[in-house]
Amino acid sequence: MRHSSIVPAPLARLPWRLLLTVLAIGCFGLVVLYSAAGGSLRPWALPQAVRFFVFLGGAVVLSRLREEVWRQAALPAYVVILVLLVLVELLGAVRGGAQRWLDLGFIRLQPSELMKVGIVLAVARFYDMLPPNQTRRIGGLWPAVLLVGIPAGLVMLQPDLGTALMIAAGGVTVVFLAGVPLRLFVGGALSLAVAAPLAVNFLLHDYQRNRVLIFMDPESDPLGTGYHISQSKIAIGSGGIFGKGFLNGTQSHLDYLPEGHTDFVFATMAEEWGLAGGIFIIAAFLLVIRWGVNVGVRADSRFAKLTAAGLSTTIFFYVAINLMMVMGLAPVVGIPLPLVSFGGSAQMTVCLCLAILMSIDRTNRRASRW
Repeated sequence: MRHSSIVPAPLARLPWRLLLTVLAIGCFGLVVLYSAAGGSLRPWALPQAVRFFVFLGGAVVLSRLREEVWRQAALPAYVVILVLLVLVELLGAVRGGAQRWLDLGFIRLQPSELMKVGIVLAVARFYDMLPPNQTRRIGGLWPAVLLVGIPAGLVMLQPDLGTALMIAAGGVTVVFLAGVPLRLFVGGALSLAVAAPLAVNFLLHDYQRNRVLIFMDPESDPLGTGYHISQSKIAIGSGGIFGKGFLNGTQSHLDYLPEGHTDFVFATMAEEWGLAGGIFIIAAFLLVIRWGVNVGVRADSRFAKLTAAGLSTTIFFYVAINLMMVMGLAPVVGIPLPLVSFGGSAQMTVCLCLAILMSIDRTNRRASRW
């Protein structure tokens, strides 16, 4: 591509379609948070805006790293994050009844969010080092199971069911795409189906068990455990095609909708912007995910292909689980809508995913030019 002499080549070579799409999602999220606060930049929109532009700028800077840097750092980064997860169990700060954070003074770090990216890099690196003829043997499966199972188990102890499921899903996706035989996945799925009732009854905490049960019968306790889902459905349904209008939502402004600025921000948005706003958000995320998948398709190395597919899937799981959760199609597991929900953890994770994807894309384009 021929670049203008006015625009520096490194700037012109950035994937601007991706960045503009991400900017559109993030800025729309700021509008929703502004409305959720009753037309005020505080306490949500302004801090969210600062974090968003800092993380997005950081993603652009990190995208300048070569793919080889991520390959070499994959397993050491996994080990460091695993140590941080152990430290959470020993020294972690308790917040909201859960022990998920390390209080470092200047920042409150949630290592489980970093593991969503770390697990994809680690499993991709494992299969990158493994000879292809070993992938379809049992020796190509059990190390990956340990890589996925240990951090997922540590996160379950915090307890954080949603994040544990996402870590497991990201790792399992890479294992599947690496070429492990389908029969092993079928056997694993059957084993999980058998173990699920035991896990619900004996491993989950009471509030987690109640969320699963209320998902199966949301009308059984509409004013208690099922209150979130009931109010979320009311907010989404009342928006209609084009919504009630900006700043005109009632469920969030009258405090009927709990967590309308975090986990249930999509319901806040749908009430004011309707089906049209929902389609915009979903379509924008699909464009981002499609771009990430195409990066993997164009990649040359096995590590790059698996990493790009795994990170794209991680973003997909964020969006899909949150939307299913707010619509009553999945239990409430505390997964935010990235770049839209208030909070820095999901923003950081998704921007890190985008940084690595842009790095892989940049390496591939440079190789193709040569």
